[in-house]
Amino acid sequence: MSNVIGILFVLVGMFVFAVSVLGLYRFHYTLNRMHAAALADTLGTALVMIGLMILGLDIFHVLKLFLVVLFLWITSPVSSHLISKTEILTNLNLEERMKNK
Repeated sequence: MSNVIGILFVLVGMFVFAVSVLGLYRFHYTLNRMHAAALADTLGTALVMIGLMILGLDIFHVLKLFLVVLFLWITSPVSSHLISKTEILTNLNLEERMKNK
């Protein structure tokens, strides 16, 4: 039963990655693309790693995967926020483009 749950987590994580790739091609604005990439990075990776933790038999491998998920949950939102903030600060036409919409 745990194998089925682990495989289900991995498949759902892969689905999140596929949807985010579609979002990267669909969206034209940089911040929308960053949002799609950040969601895939945080949610998709976490689901795949949790699925691998469920499938894993060795406690040391499960602990390593947990540390990877923890590291990604801490660093991914911070890095995507900094990249988005840099885009806002360096894009001079952003205010004009937002007023026209």
